[in-house]
Amino acid sequence: MTITLDHQFGVQLYDLHPPLDDFRTAVLHGLSQPEKTISPKFLYDKRGAELFDAICTLDEYYLTRTEMRILCTHAQEIANLIKDGVFIEFGSGSSQKIRILLDAMLEMPTYIALDISKQHLQESCQNLVEAYPGLKAIAICADYTQPLQLPEIASIQPKHKVGFFPGSSIGNLEPDEALQFLKNTAELLGSGGSLLIGVDLQKSATILEPAYDDAQGISAAFALNLLTRINRDLGANFDLNQFSYHALYNVNHGRIEMYIVSRQKQTVCLGDVEIQFQEGEQLRTEYSYKYTIPQFEALAAQAGFDTKQVWTDPNEWFSVHYLHLP
Repeated sequence: MTITLDHQFGVQLYDLHPPLDDFRTAVLHGLSQPEKTISPKFLYDKRGAELFDAICTLDEYYLTRTEMRILCTHAQEIANLIKDGVFIEFGSGSSQKIRILLDAMLEMPTYIALDISKQHLQESCQNLVEAYPGLKAIAICADYTQPLQLPEIASIQPKHKVGFFPGSSIGNLEPDEALQFLKNTAELLGSGGSLLIGVDLQKSATILEPAYDDAQGISAAFALNLLTRINRDLGANFDLNQFSYHALYNVNHGRIEMYIVSRQKQTVCLGDVEIQFQEGEQLRTEYSYKYTIPQFEALAAQAGFDTKQVWTDPNEWFSVHYLHLP
C-alpha cells in the first residue's frame, strides 16, 4: 500500500495497487467463448466515457435524471440519516450525485472515495474538497468489486460507515455477483453500517429498450467504440461497418441485454489470432438487471441488510434504498 497526500487540497490517497486486467488476454478470452462477450468495464476509454456522459443527458435515458430527482427530493431526510458517519462511495466517478447530499448537510462528513482509476479518483476528490471547505476526503485506489478492507485510519474507526452506490450499477452484476458484492460491502461497513444504493426497477420494454438504444444512435456509438478501442490498442481489424448494435429487454431474466451483431460471416484478425463471426452472431457487451422492490429487498436480506427506507419517483421507475446492518 502506498500513501500520498495532495498538499494543495489535502486529499489523502491510499493506493492498494489493484491488479490491472490484461486487455488483450481478456478480449481474446471473451471472443473465444461459445457465446462471445467482453466485460463492460472495457467500454470506458476516454471516448467511451464521453459517449456515456452524452447518453445520460438523452430524453430516453431516464435513469440519471430520475435518480437525481429522488436524491434532490429526499436530500435532507437522507442527510439526517447519514450525519456523523463516514461516507464511502463505490465507484466515485464524477461525484455529481454526492454533491446533492453534501449540499443538504450542516456539517461536512469524512468522505471516502473508492475507485480503480487512480488519476480520475484523485481529480474527483480534489474537486470536491475545493468545492466543499471542511470536507475531509480520502481516496482509496482499489477494485471495490472484490473483498476489501479499509486501511487503518484513526479518524474513521469510531464512526459508523455509510456506503453509497448510486446509478443502478448493481444491475450490471449477475445476481450471484450482486449478492457477493453486497456481502463484501456488509463486511466492509461492519455492524451498525448502512448502504444507500440506487436500483432500477422493472417496467415496460417500451420504456427500457429506447433507454439503451436511443434514436440518435449514441448508445450504438458507445458500444461500437469498443471495437474501435480494440483496433487501436490491440491492432485488430474490426470493420465497424460490418457490425450493428442491438439492445433488448429479456422479460424472463428481468434484464436489458446489449449486443454488437455481425452483419455477415466474416473473419477478424487480432494480431496473429483469427476470430470467426457468423452472420447475425452476437457479441455481448453488457447486461443491466432490473428488480422489483421486493426482489431487491430479498437480495439485500441474504447479505445481512435490513431495508429501512425506499424512495421512488412518482412513476416508480427507479428506487433508492437505505439498508442497515444490525
